[in-house]
Amino acid sequence: MIYLDYQATTPLAPEAFAAMEPWLTNGFANPHSAHAAGRAAAAAVEVARDQVAALLPPGGRVIFTSGATEALNLAIMGCGLPVRAVATEHAAVLDCVQHVDGELLPIRSDGLLDQVTTDATLLAVMLVNNEIGTIQPIAHIAGLTRASGGLLLCDAVQAYGRMPIPDGPDMIAISAHKIHGPKGIGALWVRDGVSLIPQMLGGGQEQGMRSGTLSPALCAGFGAAAKLAAERMETDAVHVSALWDRALAAFADWTVNGATTERYKGNLNIRREDVDAARLISECRNIAFSAGSACASGSGRPSHVLRAIGLTDAQAKSSIRLGFGRYTTVEEIDIAAEAINRAAEAML
Repeated sequence: MIYLDYQATTPLAPEAFAAMEPWLTNGFANPHSAHAAGRAAAAAVEVARDQVAALLPPGGRVIFTSGATEALNLAIMGCGLPVRAVATEHAAVLDCVQHVDGELLPIRSDGLLDQVTTDATLLAVMLVNNEIGTIQPIAHIAGLTRASGGLLLCDAVQAYGRMPIPDGPDMIAISAHKIHGPKGIGALWVRDGVSLIPQMLGGGQEQGMRSGTLSPALCAGFGAAAKLAAERMETDAVHVSALWDRALAAFADWTVNGATTERYKGNLNIRREDVDAARLISECRNIAFSAGSACASGSGRPSHVLRAIGLTDAQAKSSIRLGFGRYTTVEEIDIAAEAINRAAEAML
């Protein structure tokens, strides 16, 4: 199996697995317990917190959550402000915005935000789009938002560990399994001075903001993955850029969706007229790739992101997303491109 779905999830790094293993066996104590075993588990959690925070701006705190979805819910539902969001945000943002009767902002055909409305609201903007890889100018947007008295929430799930996170946002949501860490854990970074209303009540664990027992194993895996990402960020970026160039040349008969310059190059979203993406995925059984966001797969609906940048339903349904990263090889790109192109040609 050739895995080209890095936006959906990434392979678990061996270093992350090794960091988790002791806390799945002998280190099973509750990190919120006062005895020695509990204190040891709590110490492991704090080491992981520091490792995760090292890739985020200074002047804030890391709140561990079950994933980025919970982090985004906590930020949007807990801030107490009217909410605006870019129309191409993840469903975890869009559904929350709909729930609180918020507003969606249009984007350009390249996926970039067309205009920033500045007032005292919470603005949600994804740093790297999960479907088309477009990179928003978060530092600039943050300056405009702050000048207006508003707050900026940044979904940095696809950017964290892959590029430096700009200073400026008031809250940042991240997820471990997008950086070769375990599934089931994420975090919300909250700038000092920003207050939130807890959305999960109970024992008041995790700084009073998120009740429930933390998993030292998941925290340790997240921390190890973050530490590794910090060490490998430049090397990974060079590797991904080379894979992008190789893939772009191999799919010369396809059209790239979204920006080609302001873009994370581990994401190649492309379309070809008269190609049925769902059928293509089915026929290329030994290659893992997608037609868009994993959370919307199987719905049969065209991608809301591709529709927002102006594609027709037919164009959206003729689009595929290839995601690659640290463990992808050039040979895998070549083999996958040949198979996908061959299957696509058979449909024309």
